Amino acid sequence: MTDLTQLGVKDIRDGVRDGTFTAREVAESLNAAVADAAALNAFIVTTPDHALAAADAVDAARASGETLGAMAGVPIGMKDLFATNGVQTTAASHILEGFTPRYESTVSQKLWDAGAGMLGKLNLDQFAMGSSNETSYFGNVASPWRKDGSNQPMSPGGSSGGSSSAVAARIAPAATGTDTGGSIRQPAAFTGICGIKPTYGRCSRWGVVAFASSLDQAGPMARSVEDCAIMLGAMAGFDPKDSTSLQMDVPDWEGALSADLRGKRVGIPREYRMEGTDQAILDSWEQGKAWLKDAGAEIVDVSLPHTKYALPAYYIIAPAEASSNLARYDGVRYGLRDLPEPGSGAGASGSGLQDMYAATRAAGFGDEVKRRILIGTYVLSAGFYDAYYTQAQKVRALVARDFERAFEQCDVILAPTTPTASFPLGSMNADPLTMYLNDVFAVPASLAGLPAMSVPATINADGLPLGLQLVGRPFDEQGVLNAGLAIQQRAGFAAKPEKWW
Repeated sequence: MTDLTQLGVKDIRDGVRDGTFTAREVAESLNAAVADAAALNAFIVTTPDHALAAADAVDAARASGETLGAMAGVPIGMKDLFATNGVQTTAASHILEGFTPRYESTVSQKLWDAGAGMLGKLNLDQFAMGSSNETSYFGNVASPWRKDGSNQPMSPGGSSGGSSSAVAARIAPAATGTDTGGSIRQPAAFTGICGIKPTYGRCSRWGVVAFASSLDQAGPMARSVEDCAIMLGAMAGFDPKDSTSLQMDVPDWEGALSADLRGKRVGIPREYRMEGTDQAILDSWEQGKAWLKDAGAEIVDVSLPHTKYALPAYYIIAPAEASSNLARYDGVRYGLRDLPEPGSGAGASGSGLQDMYAATRAAGFGDEVKRRILIGTYVLSAGFYDAYYTQAQKVRALVARDFERAFEQCDVILAPTTPTASFPLGSMNADPLTMYLNDVFAVPASLAGLPAMSVPATINADGLPLGLQLVGRPFDEQGVLNAGLAIQQRAGFAAKPEKWW
């Protein structure tokens, strides 16, 4: 019998519809795979009963002749940033440890309505702040990939590292991710899978723990472009509970997939040839151009002149919004409440309100979260707001304008996803700035709110995957997916990690 854990979204959905296997058989196989992969630390909480209940509902619907949803019979991993009714939601933080929502995020509810089940809640960088999945309160996630001839644990990327690790390790056919400055695309590139950040507003943010509200966007992570198109179709749609939600119809991205790029122009931004980028990345970029040209596209040079300012602007805007969003975690209404030792606070008992705030937030937030809160509070403070935050927003507008002008000359942009392949866990912890540079190619599309996707391209000399990034016009997820499909078909990327866990 087919190893059901090796199948992707489309193959599982079609197999369940055709009666080749049951949804329960799929759920049982993947539940067992999740249990067998504890060494990856990809899941904070596992929910095998949820996956089985959803599978049984799909099998019953099929038996009664009902029309099955787009994700029918597909158990997925849910990034632990999405509120799940009755299941702990922590954002990988201590301050929310034990918090169990009594409501469902819009994105997760749409997926359940489409027939998906939940294997569990996936680990991530705490509050989605990180590029290596080492800031989680519940311990770092390990990539299923290792360098050839080495047992050194590698980073799965961040913040959606639990999602990327689970999909790459074949313990989940797909997973949700969120992307603020590259947190879907960078981990997808590190682990040899696909991931797409749709246009800002395509997927509702309601019920998703907020990091930077003007940047956060949910998206799918899976092993193929087709699977991402299917899952994105189930996730997207207008939500009146989210004021930033786009009131637009959801296209049939799967049905319109085409790798024929005749008549399309692919832009190559000259500013993305940055110092410090691995030669293997640059070589894969050249290969990507050849693949898209073979698909019928015309390759043109474009300029994005404010690229070098995008990352500094992002690391002002995102922490500023984070400091505001995370102010709600104060120990008063929900989550952790900590009190100082008696006699150590301002009052006689040491338990005044300000003391409780300080003790709760000191114990509840990790170092990276504290760092970003401090940066954000500083740039929003009187006397510095105009000097930093206002200037960063002006740069953001210039970055968006660069893309508008570039898209007058091309239909989609091809670039590297990351400047390097995955790196060993712990190798960058002493240098936050170097870690931040991992997002240098991903951040500009986030600042402009554009759809962008990472597709696996090749393997480097160390045996690690490399990804290519495609950026499209606003609302043109189809163009991004089609170009991604063209690369996927020509790259023929079939490598998968050797099991060590």
